[in-house]
Amino acid sequence: MKLLIPVKRVIDYNVKVRVKSDGTGVETSNVKMSMNPFDEIAVEEAVRLKEAGKVKEVIAVSLGVTQCQETIRTALAMGADRGIHVASDTELEPLAVAKLLKALVERESPELVILGKQAIDDDSNQTGQMLAALLGWPQATFASELELSDGTAKVIREIDGGLETIDINVPAIVTTDLRLNEPRYASLPNIMKAKKKPIDELTPDDLGVDVAPRLETLKVEEPPKREAGVMVETVAELVNKLKNEARVI
Repeated sequence: MKLLIPVKRVIDYNVKVRVKSDGTGVETSNVKMSMNPFDEIAVEEAVRLKEAGKVKEVIAVSLGVTQCQETIRTALAMGADRGIHVASDTELEPLAVAKLLKALVERESPELVILGKQAIDDDSNQTGQMLAALLGWPQATFASELELSDGTAKVIREIDGGLETIDINVPAIVTTDLRLNEPRYASLPNIMKAKKKPIDELTPDDLGVDVAPRLETLKVEEPPKREAGVMVETVAELVNKLKNEARVI
């Protein structure tokens, strides 16, 4: 079985995000970038499946600027076998990403695509579902447990009411939730080995995909700062403030 694992380069989760002074977006210059945490979980799950003998090849894919190759190298150091970089300086929207991944799936013919349920920069939670729709494949989103058997995948999903267990046929799309696993740290020997693993370079034109933006960002603003709390003397005063000032009851 062959697995395709999309990985996205995002602002590191430890970095405080700052809005640009002109309000056109968030500041990324001289900011630490890393792999999207949910995609790290996807890579870890793929490597574990390979170590268990259920997967023969793990392919890490990243779409975007040249620096995305660093993200691919991280996945290779974790245990992926090879990488594919689709170079584009255009800001890629979820639909464009899904179309590029669809073209790569048709090119590589994997039996399973595992990706993070969402990216921590835009929190769209759309790419996996869009990819499943474009391919006509079954999907299992928000996976907290994954078990492969002959031609099927058993997935335990995180849902609002608790957990849901489903069985889907492969090929399929699986998106990862936090409880699926804990990603490993890449060892120094594996980091050195990753430098020798191949990364194929493509462009959207090579895949026949138009990635022109379909959305326009009007303005980006920071959320309002939280106001200091106040002490109330009685329950009646609290109810009055909740009703007339906060308007939550």
